[in-house]
Amino acid sequence: MKVRQAVVMVGGKGTRLLPLTENHPKPILSVADRPCIWYLVRSLARAGIEEVILACGYKPGHMEALGDGSDLGIRIIYSYEDEPRGTAGAMKLVEDRLDDAFVACNGDVFADIDVKEEINLHISTGASITIALTPVENPTEFGIVRTEADGRITEFKEKPKPEEVFSNLINAGVYVVNRSVLGYVPEDTFFDFSKDLVPLVMKDDGRIQGYTLNGLWMDVGHPHDLLEANLAVSNREYSKRSFPVEDSCIRGDFYMGEGSKVANSELKSSVVLKGCTVKDSSLNRVLVMKGCTVKGAHIENSIIGEGSTIKEGCRIVNAVLADNTVLEPGTEMDGGRKVR
Repeated sequence: MKVRQAVVMVGGKGTRLLPLTENHPKPILSVADRPCIWYLVRSLARAGIEEVILACGYKPGHMEALGDGSDLGIRIIYSYEDEPRGTAGAMKLVEDRLDDAFVACNGDVFADIDVKEEINLHISTGASITIALTPVENPTEFGIVRTEADGRITEFKEKPKPEEVFSNLINAGVYVVNRSVLGYVPEDTFFDFSKDLVPLVMKDDGRIQGYTLNGLWMDVGHPHDLLEANLAVSNREYSKRSFPVEDSCIRGDFYMGEGSKVANSELKSSVVLKGCTVKDSSLNRVLVMKGCTVKGAHIENSIIGEGSTIKEGCRIVNAVLADNTVLEPGTEMDGGRKVR
């Protein structure tokens, strides 16, 4: 069996990432000057996927920034929901164009993983659904699973209370699915994949297989996670690259985008996306999104939204600034609140 198709659900609003998602859907936010979702699509292409269907919801037109897939040697098709259908409902909408088995992914995670291994396990075990699993420190924000020795999932619980946690293995949102299970999904109805569909298949003794994923996976649910994803890619893909900074001290993971200038500054574990100017400044664990100007500022543990201007004498700590923010000289911010 050849698995050549994938459905990626990108309908969420990304409210936990506000204000960064006021102008852009979550999957299109930049990680080293590529849309966050691009890395997941690249993983699919490396696994032999030829066609990716993007099930679009919130700000759907923005998703087309991902392009047609030709840069990765695949074909991207955009599918639009008239109203929210849920993750399983989004698959149901494109059921008639799917092969007997396909990959399905939540597009609101950052993932650079080995999908081919998951496909092979799905085929070899005869599973109805295979779910990628990954261990996390705090499983209460996710769906947790209990597995047998052979990896078969026997119990699934969505977002357990602390006293209900029986595993630190969580659903990573990358699946291999037999199209036949979409028969459980009603037409024109909001239907969730993990909450609604998986329990029905399990009840009918369909095999739900667990696959412990290999690679880099992060839930980009909060602004801090977007910073971490940028730093992770900077480390994995750009650690040996020399960037043309001027009279500056660079320590830790670093990336600088095309057309950006960093001069007379000190940056530690920071990312400066394309089209930015950082001058006479000190940055420590900072993501400067594209088109920003930072001059004479001290910034820590913060994200500077696209097109923002940070003027001389500003001090910013633990803040997330919306796109096109302008901070006048001498402004101090702590946690997003102006101190002075």
